[in-house]
Amino acid sequence: MSSAFAADTCDRQCLRGFVTAYLNALVAHDPSTLPVAANVKFTEDNVEKKLGEGLWKTASKLRAFRQDVLDVKQNTAASLVVLEEGSTPVLFTVRLKIANQKISEIETMVVRSQAEGMIFQIEAIQTPSKAMTLELTPAQRNSRQEDIDIATKYPGGLKVGSFVTAGTQFAPDAYRFENGRLMAGPGCTFIAGCENIKGQRLPTLAGIKYREPIVDEELGIVLLRMNFGPGSVRGPDPVLVPWEIFKVYGGQIHAVEAFMKVFPASMGTGWD
Repeated sequence: MSSAFAADTCDRQCLRGFVTAYLNALVAHDPSTLPVAANVKFTEDNVEKKLGEGLWKTASKLRAFRQDVLDVKQNTAASLVVLEEGSTPVLFTVRLKIANQKISEIETMVVRSQAEGMIFQIEAIQTPSKAMTLELTPAQRNSRQEDIDIATKYPGGLKVGSFVTAGTQFAPDAYRFENGRLMAGPGCTFIAGCENIKGQRLPTLAGIKYREPIVDEELGIVLLRMNFGPGSVRGPDPVLVPWEIFKVYGGQIHAVEAFMKVFPASMGTGWD
């Protein structure tokens, strides 16, 4: 077994090792190589499955994009990844919970097309961004709670339909990418005014919800698994569900990147 799993507690190297092991096993179609708990729970797209089903049967290759979020305090690792099914690229998100040096929870989401993701510009996602991978100095870092408070002002802005009203703090050059497409920040052409992420026109998503944040304290990244709720997608039933990462330091949000997918509003998460 790799030394990544040898420590009594799962530090950053350990958590990163679990993500690597999972991804390698996935494209090899061989979950038997993973150290999993006897009662490990696995979901794909909100549906509980047997480990080895779903994307495990079709994933073929890892591409260069992989953005890990390593939360040592919660013994949780998450990653946004681009991989291939055959020769077709897909967006993949995974959350792993580690207990006693074994994987106890596996939650995944797969986005294959614009029909599934509403926005889909996957070829623009080549390697992790400089913003997200920026190593922070001690002076730049916020506390864990400060990171959470700053990042959650983002769904707070969506809830009331205004980042200005919610007091969401963005750096002047802050941007947002969704499924590979620039949707806000310098250079945005999606809609008039989107160059200014804080002042851009927003929908009012009064029913937005998010789960307990996953926080990479060293890199200043907060991951929120959100449900945008009614009004986020046209139609009576569908809602938009993003796994959204926020680069936070110096008291501001500097970058926002999300993999997202449309689901029926009536569908549970598998973890409710």
